[in-house]
Amino acid sequence: MGALNDLLMPKLGLTMTEGMLIEWSVAAGDEVKAGDPLFVVETDKVANEISAEADGLIGEILVQAGETVPVGSVVARWTGPGQSADLESNVMAEHETASAPVQSGTTLAEPASRGSRIVATPLARRLARELEVDLASVGGTGPGGRIKAADVRHAGEQALAVQHMDAAKPAKPAAPAQDAGRRVAASGLVQSMARRMTQAKQVPHFYLAAEAEVSELLALRRRLNAQSDAPRLTLNHFVIAAVARALVALPAQNRIWNDDHIVQFQDIDVGVAVTTERGLMAPVLHGLDGATLDGIARQSDALLERVRSGNATRDDMSGGAISISNAGMFNVTYMTPIINPPQSAILGVGSIREIFRPDAQGAPTLRREMGLVLAADHRLHDGASALKFLNCVIELLQDPYRLLRTHIQG
Repeated sequence: MGALNDLLMPKLGLTMTEGMLIEWSVAAGDEVKAGDPLFVVETDKVANEISAEADGLIGEILVQAGETVPVGSVVARWTGPGQSADLESNVMAEHETASAPVQSGTTLAEPASRGSRIVATPLARRLARELEVDLASVGGTGPGGRIKAADVRHAGEQALAVQHMDAAKPAKPAAPAQDAGRRVAASGLVQSMARRMTQAKQVPHFYLAAEAEVSELLALRRRLNAQSDAPRLTLNHFVIAAVARALVALPAQNRIWNDDHIVQFQDIDVGVAVTTERGLMAPVLHGLDGATLDGIARQSDALLERVRSGNATRDDMSGGAISISNAGMFNVTYMTPIINPPQSAILGVGSIREIFRPDAQGAPTLRREMGLVLAADHRLHDGASALKFLNCVIELLQDPYRLLRTHIQG
C-alpha cells in the first residue's frame, strides 16, 4: 500500500461549518475508481454523495456513520490525493483519537487550565455542553494537559455511574411526579436546521408589510390555465416571476453579507420554501433573468419534485439572495418569515382576503388583497431600499400582464 493521504469533510456551502457523515459506501481495504461514491454527508439542506476524485485504496475509516464533525476534519485515509495529516490543525488530530476510550490504567493530568483558562479542543467543549460536564473538573490526557473529547466522555460516564449508584439507594416515598414529557431523538437534519434557525435570528432583521390587490392577477391566471396545452400556473409562480423581475430592476437587492464583506450576485436566483417529510427545505430556482411564466412553472415543478423525492442536488439547495415563503393555502393574513442565511431577505406571502375599500369617489369597492411581509437583513438593506423593492413586486402583481414580457424597465 502506498503512502496514505487524508480524506476531509468537504465544505458544501457558503455557511457550512459541520456535516453529519450518514453513510459509508466503502470500507477499509476497498479499491475505488475515480467517480465511485465514497460517503454521504447530510447538511441542514440536503444529503450529498461524495465521490472519489481519483483511483485509490481506502486505508482506514476514522469517522463512523452517524457522527457530526467540523468542515476539514479527517474522515478517512486513502492512497488517492489529499492533504497530509501532519498539515492539519489540532482539531483534526482530535478527531483521529476522539473515538478511542480512555483506558482504566491511563493516568489523567490535573484539570487542564492555564491560570483561569481551560485548555480543551473545540470538540471537547461541544461534547461538554451536550453531556453537561464541567470542564474545570476534567483531567486532560492531551499534550500539556489539553482536554480531549475522550476525556469528556470518560468524565460523563463516571458521572452517570455515580447517578446510578445514588438511584440504587432506598428513597423516601415521593409524591407522584408530573409528566416531564418523552425525549424524542432528533435526526441530524433536524438538529442542523435547529442550529441554523438559531443562527438566523442573529441576523438583524427588519420587516415591511403591505398588500397587493390581485383581482387582475386572478383573472389572468384563470385565462392562462384555461389553455390545456400549457403548464398550470399557481399564484406562487406569479410571485416568483415578480420577485425575479424586481431583482433585475433593483440589483442592489441581489446581494448577501458574508463575514466582513458583501457578495453581489449577477445571476437571478430565487429560493422557494417547501414542506417535505424531512422538514422545511428551501431549494433555489436558478437563472430566472428573462424566464417566462411557463418556464418558471416547469422549472419550479421539477425542482419541487426532486426535493420532495429526496433527489435534490447540491446546486438545487444553494445560491440566491432571497427566498419566498408562501403560506397562503393555510389561511393566514400575514406570514412573517425568518431569513435563511446566507441570504439577505425573504418574502412571506399570506392568503388572499376579500375586503371592501373606498374607491376614488368614496364608494365601497370589493378588493382581493394578498398580504406580503418582506424580512430583510439590516446590514445590507435599509427601509427605503427595501420598500422600493417590495413596492416593485407589488406593482408587478397588480399589473400582471407585465410579467408576460421577458424584461421590464427598471
